[in-house]
Amino acid sequence: KYVANKFHLKHTHTFKTGNLHIQLSERIKEEVQKIEAFREHQREQRKKLEEIIEKLQKPKMLLHKKTMESKRLYEQRFKEAEEAEQAVGKKTNVTTSTHRQSEKVMSRARLCRQAANLAEKQYKWNVDQLEKMCQDWESTYRSACEVFQQQESERINILRCVLWEHCNLLSMQCVQDDDCCEEVRKILEQCDIITDNNCFIKMKKTACRPPALIEFRSYSDLNANGGVRRVETKRLSVMLPGMSFSAYPETGSNSAGSYTSAQQTGGGPEKYMVLYDFKAQEDDELSISKGQVVTITEKGEDGWWRAWRDGISGLVPKTYLTKISVQSQSTRLVAAHPDYNPIK
Repeated sequence: KYVANKFHLKHTHTFKTGNLHIQLSERIKEEVQKIEAFREHQREQRKKLEEIIEKLQKPKMLLHKKTMESKRLYEQRFKEAEEAEQAVGKKTNVTTSTHRQSEKVMSRARLCRQAANLAEKQYKWNVDQLEKMCQDWESTYRSACEVFQQQESERINILRCVLWEHCNLLSMQCVQDDDCCEEVRKILEQCDIITDNNCFIKMKKTACRPPALIEFRSYSDLNANGGVRRVETKRLSVMLPGMSFSAYPETGSNSAGSYTSAQQTGGGPEKYMVLYDFKAQEDDELSISKGQVVTITEKGEDGWWRAWRDGISGLVPKTYLTKISVQSQSTRLVAAHPDYNPIK
């Protein structure tokens, strides 16, 4: 019972510790949900900024490509214009050239110059537009980077706080677990093996002897009213030290289980000497020791006799006794009392 109580207390503390761990897991789960919500908010905010930057990035790349093409065209047109002007100078130095050829060369040089001027204007316009686009893109990107930096700072801060809280919760849980374990250790220190075993035996014991066998009751045992006459329960035979069960008669030989008075067998109470020690196990039994002399008042057919010693009466096994003859009894009295004379 003591051990059962301790195990019950241990179960109670274990159940309490489990509940504390469940509460801890719920709190950690809440913190994780907060982190997930924070990450989702940052993800949405970051996605919006990335979409804005991507929208500015695509026109900037197209304008940059267009500006590089206008630059190439501008260089080509100026090169053609210079070549056409050089051709005009050569034609004016040659006297053999006709007026028509000179006009043709000059017209071509004039057209090349106009194309070069248009290419120059387009190139400058593209450069100005690209510069403005780059300024807008850089401003937006700088703002996005600042937001990203702020998000990273918030992320590090909240992770730091969450981990700090997590460590505090685990530390508190460890302290509570240690307190519960300390209580269990104190309880286990009070455990005594012998006391627990004795308590278990006292709680679970059934009897000192196996149950009695079923007895045969003949029809002659029935009384006139049809009831059953009172038949005393037969006791189990007590085996002498060093004897086997084969030395005893079968159960059916003592089925009556009745007791006979020593006076009915003839003579008064008989004296018997104890051969072996016997310790009483029931309330109606008598403890005897080897060498003692007892007086037998009743003899039972089941092997149990009623003995009388020192004013106490009880049942003893007959196999533990041996009858004392008159001669041996006189010898014992003479040895004990030298003045005793049985003839007187």
